[in-house]
Amino acid sequence: MRASDRSRAWIVVVLLFMFMVINFADKAVIGIAAVPIMQELQLGPRQFGLVGSSFYLLFAVSSVATGFLVNRVQTRWVLLAMSFIWALTQFPMIGSVGLETLVACRIALGIGEGPTAPVALHSAYKWFPNEVRTLPTAVILQGGAIGVLVALPLLNWIIVRWTWHWAFGTLGLVGLVWCALWLVFGREGALDTESAKPKEAAQSSLRVGYAQLLLSPTILACWAASFGANWALSLALSWQGAYLAKGLGLAQSSIGFLGALPAGGSAVAMLATGWHSQRLLSRGVSSRVARGILGGLSVVLGGAALALLPYVPGIPVKIALTTLGVALPSAIYIISNAVVGEITPVAQRGALLAIGTAVASSAGLLAPYVMGSVIESATTPLDGFNTGFFMCGVIMLVGGVIAIAFANPEREAKRRSRRGRPLTHAQAEKWIPGSMRSLSPGRALRGPRGITPE
Repeated sequence: MRASDRSRAWIVVVLLFMFMVINFADKAVIGIAAVPIMQELQLGPRQFGLVGSSFYLLFAVSSVATGFLVNRVQTRWVLLAMSFIWALTQFPMIGSVGLETLVACRIALGIGEGPTAPVALHSAYKWFPNEVRTLPTAVILQGGAIGVLVALPLLNWIIVRWTWHWAFGTLGLVGLVWCALWLVFGREGALDTESAKPKEAAQSSLRVGYAQLLLSPTILACWAASFGANWALSLALSWQGAYLAKGLGLAQSSIGFLGALPAGGSAVAMLATGWHSQRLLSRGVSSRVARGILGGLSVVLGGAALALLPYVPGIPVKIALTTLGVALPSAIYIISNAVVGEITPVAQRGALLAIGTAVASSAGLLAPYVMGSVIESATTPLDGFNTGFFMCGVIMLVGGVIAIAFANPEREAKRRSRRGRPLTHAQAEKWIPGSMRSLSPGRALRGPRGITPE
């Protein structure tokens, strides 16, 4: 592969990273604006929970539909259309709105954002072979964490200074800027098609029955863990601001920084997990351990942190546990998507990534409303938050244990005879920027035929 193509691949990764930053900022703004919105619109906890859940109403449908669409339409244009939809849904928030308008805009935003991660990863996977996908996957997915980490303090400052309406408007403008950059620099990768030789191209077009893929124990186990992780994520995105203000009694001015702590932890967890997983694979450790067990363990630890929340005193400890409970499970997003990429034929990968996102996002349809209902029924807001987070912890523990027990991508890859000749360290290094090459030990990697760089 030419040096210019390698540079182009990482330019695309950077743009997709920015794409994810905007995506999660769009999601998270509702959480830090929770208290001002509830006060202005006179909403109760259950009503605001409905607003949080409405984002996910058609999220899964959009994710699956777009997943099949990208099997036929270039991801370059799909990504552009998605970003444009995000921007348009933010601008109505600048003016005076009611509950109905707020819900409608969040539903529309959910339609546009539903397929974000799978489409972005599908686009990136057209530039990188399986053996070196973990690192670009981690970089792209941590864009979500960085988006919250960087954007929340800034958006909260806008809320305090100019009201929550302008926080939404700012995100709309940023979305339009990304559209312009993507039009100029975004390109479609050709790894899965043009770079393959005739015999190997036929292999890349291999298809497996969808029933076989959807009933795969490995895929189901990863989705179970992702469901639990997404329950925690959707609670943080919708309720973190209200938890800090109404549950712990903190001022709105401090919510931006403290609300961003889980995002900072997620960025570290995802990048560290991506690096460690790729390091294990390069040393010859099975993907059962390097992906299945590692990913499941991250969800178990996060679930344990949230399950302990009602039993610990003190605001600092509670903030620390919620941070860990949301941050640690984020590693499963990297693992789950990498597993799907490992065992799913190229022609069906976009659809399976989208279906996985739909399954995980179904937690978001339930979690914010359930939390709102629990808070409204509790004696105090803090009691309600403690109960809601405990429930989340139990769900995560179950999902994580399932992943540890049943996720075995290497076994399923063998069954589909998709393993090929080894990819050497020198070949793998061609796909990694010079500053990151020290992360990849000099061991041979295994890869499917036809996708080793030249």
